[in-house]
Amino acid sequence: MANGTYHLDGTFSTEKDYCRNRLPVAYHPEAPQPVTWLHFLSQLLEPEDILTLQEFIGYCFIPSTKGQKMLMLTGKGGEGKSRIGVVLRALLGTNMKTGSVAKVETSNFARADLEHELLMLDDDMKLEALPQTNNIKAIITAELPMDLERKRQQSYQGDLYVRFIGLGNGVLQALHDRSVGFFRRQIILTTKEKDPNRKDDPYIAEKMTAEAEGIFLWALEGLHRLIANDFRFTLSQSALDNLNDAVSDGNNIIDFLASEGYIRFRADYEASSKNLYAVYKQWCDDNALNSLSQKSFGSFLKQNESRYNLEYTNKVNIGGGRFARGFVGIELLQRPFL
Repeated sequence: MANGTYHLDGTFSTEKDYCRNRLPVAYHPEAPQPVTWLHFLSQLLEPEDILTLQEFIGYCFIPSTKGQKMLMLTGKGGEGKSRIGVVLRALLGTNMKTGSVAKVETSNFARADLEHELLMLDDDMKLEALPQTNNIKAIITAELPMDLERKRQQSYQGDLYVRFIGLGNGVLQALHDRSVGFFRRQIILTTKEKDPNRKDDPYIAEKMTAEAEGIFLWALEGLHRLIANDFRFTLSQSALDNLNDAVSDGNNIIDFLASEGYIRFRADYEASSKNLYAVYKQWCDDNALNSLSQKSFGSFLKQNESRYNLEYTNKVNIGGGRFARGFVGIELLQRPFL
């Protein structure tokens, strides 16, 4: 802290040992309640989602990745999400960077810029699907040193404990990664729609940053709650639904397998990969959706055999004494158009 060291056992000392991530805000346990900040949040988020934000901001105070999550705030625009970034700057100072989540994936040097940072904020997240997700997933759950690279320098092993917050009008999607693991690392909160009668205060950012000491105590409460819950975040049903929707939007195979009239799961039936994919494409056409590649389709089914009680085999009988690869435990209710 600016005026000493706060220990997670609740004690505070005025000693200032060397620290890479000293916060610019002072610790004053008697600081007044941040009234403007709390009112702002009440207009922005549902009460149960405010608890999640409280825990995540507190999580950004310590150099740890034990929470293994990134936070996404999505809305239609104009709700005031970007004001959160101003408050975070007041709390974290130079321990926070602003940038692009997409750049972390596409630039060879972006990871090195995040070394020893507590937070990276993307306050205008692009809606284009990420070409890859390896870097993001690795950083969110990092427990070992990672290979970092700077321009015209030899790569080296460095520690990354940076957390990510993304603000935008949509959720983060991947171009090729269809795994649940990519979405499992996200917390997705949806903002309230802006009240048409609300009068925006042009000085609200200054008013909230003036409450930094009180906001710190508020976020510290969230950090202690998170630690007491073994770094499991408080998630509302709405946040869980947002995650399920994001998974379905990023991988329509899930919706296909839950559809009616196209397939049925039955232990005594089987279908070849070719015929099953053809019925999936028919379902996509009927629902005006783009189908994923045959490789992605097959890979998903193999990775989720136990989830759907399927068994991959190369002995599906396709007639004429021929056998092909496919799955046991699924019946096709539509004739595939090959």
